[in-house]
Amino acid sequence: MTFSELKPILRTWDLPGTVAFYRDILGFTCTALNPEWGWAYLTCGNITLMLAGPNEHEGDQAPRFTGSLYITCDDVDSLFSRIKNQVKICYPIEDFAYGMREFAIYDNNGYLLQFGKPIIM
Repeated sequence: MTFSELKPILRTWDLPGTVAFYRDILGFTCTALNPEWGWAYLTCGNITLMLAGPNEHEGDQAPRFTGSLYITCDDVDSLFSRIKNQVKICYPIEDFAYGMREFAIYDNNGYLLQFGKPIIM
């Protein structure tokens, strides 16, 4: 058996606001949107992300996720400069001993998003 893709689905109680956050701040494209289903499909480069409203089968009461989404990008410095005044920052851009230059923010639901680029040594 071989796994071929990972497409995260993030729960949101504010689908229009979350689509706007990922589209307008991070530069994603909303390639499919169905407000009746409470669902959206977003892409940015090789990254795909789905958004979904509350699910009656799971009994969600609020967004919850104990991990983070880590996104590598080619120019982490310019991304941080462009969005830093529009988002809640978890930690600012810095170089880490494990060889990454990165920063982290929270989206409008409180999900942790980390952005990084390998440091050329």
